[in-house]
Amino acid sequence: MAVAKNRVIRLCLFSLGILSVGLGTLGVFLPLLPTTPFLLLAAWCFLKSSERAHAWIYRQPLFGKALKDWEKNRSIARPTKVLAISMIILSVVFLWSRVNDLWIKYLVTALLLIVSIFISTRNEL
Repeated sequence: MAVAKNRVIRLCLFSLGILSVGLGTLGVFLPLLPTTPFLLLAAWCFLKSSERAHAWIYRQPLFGKALKDWEKNRSIARPTKVLAISMIILSVVFLWSRVNDLWIKYLVTALLLIVSIFISTRNEL
């Protein structure tokens, strides 16, 4: 995929990529904030806005290998799956212990269940 030709679009995509990296990094530490979707979005934004930033995100030791695995094989390594689903379980426990609104509990739990199913059904290397 080629970098976007329009300078304004490149700037917007690059900014969204930076924001996504920040949110994805926060998601490593905060329950209920997903990491993977933000990092995938960042990789795509950088792909379309900056070859240098795209290469940078793939060199990162924390998430570069996972991005490469996803891009090449649409696969998630088993340790990554275990960590992701464990964090989802912790997020659900946190949600149910701290949130009072029942409809929010059901909605977020259903969403996280769907994400867990998606993660668990991906190929492994």
